[in-house]
Amino acid sequence: MNNYRRPNTQIPSAADAGNNLTHRGFKITTRKLPILKAEPIERMTAALGIAPPEMIFGDNSTSIEYAAGAWVINFNTFDALNQVDKTGASMLQVAHSKEWQSTRQEKHQGITEVVKPFDWSYTTDYKGSLSSTRRDFEATTTSIPLELLKRPDPIIFFDEVMLYEDEMADNGITMLSCKIRVMPERLLLLCRFFMRLDNVLFRIRDTRVYVDFGTGEVIREYIAKEEGYESVRLKLTSGRDDVLAQMRDPNKLAEILPVVDKSLERLVPKPEQSP
Repeated sequence: MNNYRRPNTQIPSAADAGNNLTHRGFKITTRKLPILKAEPIERMTAALGIAPPEMIFGDNSTSIEYAAGAWVINFNTFDALNQVDKTGASMLQVAHSKEWQSTRQEKHQGITEVVKPFDWSYTTDYKGSLSSTRRDFEATTTSIPLELLKRPDPIIFFDEVMLYEDEMADNGITMLSCKIRVMPERLLLLCRFFMRLDNVLFRIRDTRVYVDFGTGEVIREYIAKEEGYESVRLKLTSGRDDVLAQMRDPNKLAEILPVVDKSLERLVPKPEQSP
C-alpha cells in the first residue's frame, strides 16, 4: 500500500500556503512549488500505476472554495493524471502511436520509452476535483457570458500554475496548466491540456470554471478539440504569420481546432433565498 497523498486545500505549512484571495464569500488559492524530487515521484508512480511525465509539479494546485469548505473545486496534478488511460487499449491512441513511429526515419530508444501500455500523451479529460456538502453540478444550456468577461474590469487576482509537462522524447509537447483571473464581479479559471505530437496530431482539452459573485452561480464548461497535424499546418499556411510559431501557440490553435466533445454544467453553492 502506498502512502502518497495528493494535495488538497489543507496546506501543510505556512511556507507552502501559496497565494490566496477571499472575495465575496469565495476563497481562491493557488500553490506553486518546485518539481517533485525522486522519493515523492516514486510514491506517485506507485499510486497512479503509470510512470509520471518528465516534469511533474505534484504539489501544485488551484482551488475555488465557498463557505469555509462547504463547496470546493480543486485542480491538482495527481487527480488529473489519475484520469489518464492506463490500459493502452484505446484504438485511437494505438493508431497515433504507430503513425508517430512511421514518421521517424530512425527508431531510437526514446520511442521505445514513450510508447508504453498506457496513454503516453498523458491526455486527461480532468474537470477538477469537487468536494461539496451541498450540491453537485447539473447539465445546463447556460453558457459562460463571454461579453461580460471582455469588459475592461480591473483584475484583483491573477495566477498561472503548471501541473505537468512532457516533451514526448523530443517529438512534441504535452502539458497541463491552470490560469485564473478574478475581477470584482466575477472570476474565470481555465485548466488547459495541450498536446502537439509532431507530424501526427494537435489536441486541446479545456475546462473553464466561471463564478458570478453577485448571484453565486458557477458554470463549468468542458471543450475537447483536436485535428491532424497536416490539416492544421495547411490552415495556418493561408496566413502571413510564422507557421511554426503558431504551431507552438495553444491560444492560436484553440481558435482553429474543431470541437470533438463539449459539456456545460452549473450550480449555485450559495443557499437559495426564500421568496
